[in-house]
Amino acid sequence: MSGSKTSSGNFFEDFRLGQELVHATPRTVTTGDAALYTALYGSRFPLTSAASFARATGLPDTPLDDLLVFHVVFGKTVPDVSLNAVANLGYAECRFLKPVYPGATLSTRSEVIGLKENSNGKTGVVYVRSIGRDETGEAVLDYVRWVMVRKRDEATPAPAPVVPTLKAALDPSELVMPAGFEPDGYDTLLAGSPHLFDDYSVGERIDHVDGMTIEEAEHMLATRLYQNTSRVHFNQHVEGKGRFGRRLIYGGHIISLARALSFNGLGNGCFVVAINGGSHTSPTFAGDTIYAWSEILDKAEAGPKAGYLRIRTCAAKNHACTDYPDRDADGKRRAEIVLELDYWVMMPRVQR
Repeated sequence: MSGSKTSSGNFFEDFRLGQELVHATPRTVTTGDAALYTALYGSRFPLTSAASFARATGLPDTPLDDLLVFHVVFGKTVPDVSLNAVANLGYAECRFLKPVYPGATLSTRSEVIGLKENSNGKTGVVYVRSIGRDETGEAVLDYVRWVMVRKRDEATPAPAPVVPTLKAALDPSELVMPAGFEPDGYDTLLAGSPHLFDDYSVGERIDHVDGMTIEEAEHMLATRLYQNTSRVHFNQHVEGKGRFGRRLIYGGHIISLARALSFNGLGNGCFVVAINGGSHTSPTFAGDTIYAWSEILDKAEAGPKAGYLRIRTCAAKNHACTDYPDRDADGKRRAEIVLELDYWVMMPRVQR
């Protein structure tokens, strides 16, 4: 008697519209994960750095970094959604629904909401909506992503194409103010930045100045931290024979680097409350140095004491952002741009 007890992951023809994917393995996220996340990115946002600071703003404890939560929830989906992916193409309609604290257990389920075979007949795009929940069953994160996935057999007939209609940006009315947060207790001196919501203007650009070089061991450690099993990040024996000849950096690693770098200029953007969209526009590799700049796209009041800033952050490799690298005259992104991220942050309006 013989048979395989291992999984090679899902190929494009294995997905069907409306399919529900229950992802293994629930993950209890601890202060150890939070410390390791800080070690990887050096994030200095005060709410996720100091329990005393967080409690002064009405929170019960230091919340986990929003992007750490995103990566853990995302990592659960990889074995079922993107193990055979060529590329992760984008994100949309991502809402952070409640702060997550150490000790929470996160799990993820996804629904296939779109399928479209590519014209080459070798790959197709899979759209999924994924929801991360805590141990109480309450949703903490809800997002859509789409992935280009290989076909197992190019001769397999394509399904009827279904491409979901997704919002270009979430409306401020759809954003969730973190429960318990009280801006009156926010100390800008301890936060390290005097600039609050009303100090920013739509159209303003900010060079975040600093750069951070990616080390091979760091990006592999980060990807393992999130239990992201995508082969392109780990297996040099295979990837050395592939298109680039080396392992790719997980796109989420670049998102976290850009967010950490954005502290210098957006230090009081204390919660990421939504991601409207994101594109990984060029591959990154160990040895690349990441810089970032941001543009304020929009503003919305969230009451008299806080507001939401809609931000577009561009990350560039091996190119300082003093000239705000973006797009050429023909509209094409410049080659050094590796990430374009459109997101909302919550920022206090009052100073104590």
